[in-house]
Amino acid sequence: MAALTADRETDQKDGILMAYPVKAATKIFKGSLVMLLPAAGYAVPAANTATGIVIGVAYETIDNTLGADGAVNIRVYRKGIFKFAASSIAITSVGAVMYVVDDQTIDETDPSNSVTAGKLVLFESATVGWIDLGL
Repeated sequence: MAALTADRETDQKDGILMAYPVKAATKIFKGSLVMLLPAAGYAVPAANTATGIVIGVAYETIDNTLGADGAVNIRVYRKGIFKFAASSIAITSVGAVMYVVDDQTIDETDPSNSVTAGKLVLFESATVGWIDLGL
């Protein structure tokens, strides 16, 4: 390839905001936890679902309820500290792994499928905590 002779836009990924294809018949709301189901490879709202892997927090709302798998992409924050509702956490859980209950709720106790959301870095109340995605 020859040297540049004009400006160009160079693709880059900073690791903070990434785009993922969304599963068919799926709507993901801005601010929700988002996960991939490895068998399918598409983004869905986070849930206590076996093999689910949290990939971040939705930057935007994306509605793919009428689309096919991968018809649209969702941008997701991969890094950062985010505030979520909690089932029942304690101040002594700061530093502990938090598990996904649903796309807006975390808990220190694994509800059954070991889907991790991040680590608790700030306790606000028994029903509100800040997690570091640490992805």
